[in-house]
Amino acid sequence: MTAPSLSPSGLSTGSRLATLAASPLALALMAIIVLLGLGEMLSPGFARGDQIIRLLTVAALLGIAAAGQNLVILAGGEGIDLSIGAQISFGAIIAGNVMNGSDAAIAHAILAACGATFLVGLVNGLGVTLVRLPPLVMTLGMMAIIQGGLVVFSQGIPSGNAAPALMGFINQPALLGLPGILLAWAVLIVLMGLLLRRTALGFAIYAVGANARAARLVGLPVRAVRTLVYGLSGALAGLTGVFVIGYTGNSFISVGDQYMLPTIIAVVIGGTSLAGGTGGYVGTVAGAIALVLLQSVLTTLHLDFWGRQLIFGGTLLLLLALYGRQTGPRV
Repeated sequence: MTAPSLSPSGLSTGSRLATLAASPLALALMAIIVLLGLGEMLSPGFARGDQIIRLLTVAALLGIAAAGQNLVILAGGEGIDLSIGAQISFGAIIAGNVMNGSDAAIAHAILAACGATFLVGLVNGLGVTLVRLPPLVMTLGMMAIIQGGLVVFSQGIPSGNAAPALMGFINQPALLGLPGILLAWAVLIVLMGLLLRRTALGFAIYAVGANARAARLVGLPVRAVRTLVYGLSGALAGLTGVFVIGYTGNSFISVGDQYMLPTIIAVVIGGTSLAGGTGGYVGTVAGAIALVLLQSVLTTLHLDFWGRQLIFGGTLLLLLALYGRQTGPRV
């Protein structure tokens, strides 16, 4: 009697299913489901509709900032933007002072915040590509410059106020019972997908991140691409700053500090390789939601601050160990 054999097509299908189940995106989605279930067990009502919307609102703030970090990391060259948190604070301060509680000034506030942080991002990119400073050094130095400048400007006092319409957009139901920020995040998800998969710039980002030397040989402007992604990262950080002040009502100089490390973690959890050239934004979205859920579950446990930080930090290190060094082409 001979053992039954599997057809090549069966093996192929099984292999594809196994690969899909082990992918970072699938695992992040599984983590979201598990965390929702765990939160509901610990605190009935945790997975209630209105509570989920509040959690998604917080995740949207992280996810919008992480979109810029995603572009920087995808472009390779050991790219990483440690100044994102400071740029969010910068954008929030600018937006708050331009609006100063006036609905009529919201558009001006968005343009001013995103424009200023886009220029800051370009400076980061030029420092990395032309001056050839390591990205960690360049963006860490920029973070210190921004933070020092904000202290001098505000004297440590909360500065600027959000317009009522912006606060309503962030916190109140708009369409289908969803706050406006979730609709804006949905639009960004679509735009990021189109940018990365349907445009010449998206192709260039992946090509430069996968192999900068090969990209240069086929005529792609490697320095320009990497400089631009830092600029886009800055602009998205500025937009996050506008939304953050709409969420909180006013701004202070360290309002964005909490976003610096989570933006990196969300990108990596979602399957984007730190080597560059591999990954996408959908995974980052799942990573942002999973991180917010994890923080919320730890808060639900009523642990002391040090206990929450210990568990949260250990979980993040484990996730980075699993996903942070995926195999893939390096620059």
